[in-house]
Amino acid sequence: MKPKAILLDLDGTLLTNEKVISPRTKKVLMAAQRQGIQLVLASGRPSKGMEDVANELEMSAYQGLIVSYNGARVVECETGKELFSQPLPVKYTKAVLEHLRKFTVKTMIDRDDYLYVEDVYDNVIHYEGEAINIIRYEARGAGLKLCEVDDLADFVDFPVHKILVAGEQDYLQAHYQQMQEPFQGEVTAAFSAPFYFEFTDKDIDKANAIEQSLSSLGVAAKDTIAFGDGQNDYTMLQYAGRSIAMGNAKDELKRAADEITLTNEEDGIAVVLEKLIDE
Repeated sequence: MKPKAILLDLDGTLLTNEKVISPRTKKVLMAAQRQGIQLVLASGRPSKGMEDVANELEMSAYQGLIVSYNGARVVECETGKELFSQPLPVKYTKAVLEHLRKFTVKTMIDRDDYLYVEDVYDNVIHYEGEAINIIRYEARGAGLKLCEVDDLADFVDFPVHKILVAGEQDYLQAHYQQMQEPFQGEVTAAFSAPFYFEFTDKDIDKANAIEQSLSSLGVAAKDTIAFGDGQNDYTMLQYAGRSIAMGNAKDELKRAADEITLTNEEDGIAVVLEKLIDE
């Protein structure tokens, strides 16, 4: 049975390791939209950092949705209308930012067209043997201008949808529980990549945002199919009527999914959808 909506994580799922959509995957997703199937992009990225992907898939012509900040905001592609928004209250944003000073991490927040950090030169992490300028990586990937401020906690006097924490993989694994412990029950914290740990408001996740948005459009969970690879995709896969873990997904996600497809480098999405979509 064809789904009414396809729920897609971006990095490690829809996008290849080069951060592009493969021609084969794009072809089947365009065919799906022409047949009335809605696309929902769901990512930890800021809204602005998802616009290029939505534009490439022409989602504004097919009632597509962008679910950003791990589910803290939902925007309608066609109109730009905000369907859902739940930022962190300022008091918790300030408290988390103050607490994070105790740890050897790079902390980032965004607002409008800017990514804010405290030190643009403290920017290197290592992943799979490669040194990465993580601040530049995030700013360019999200299409944001970079701005340095003396103290993020003092600077913030506005609601923030997400606090992004970057660090060495082993360090984050060793310290993430200490980072979130003072705010248990008050904020949500989750990994979106081995080197990214993110704070959003209480009870924020992809499934909550998708359910609220799609139910208002008459699309039930049973009529959706979801693809993901990371910890922050877990609730989305639980929500969907049919859940697919990518071949490169975390083991816990593979165990939770209905099926496992090929990796993001092997057109894992297309392999599944080509059996459902008449091109």
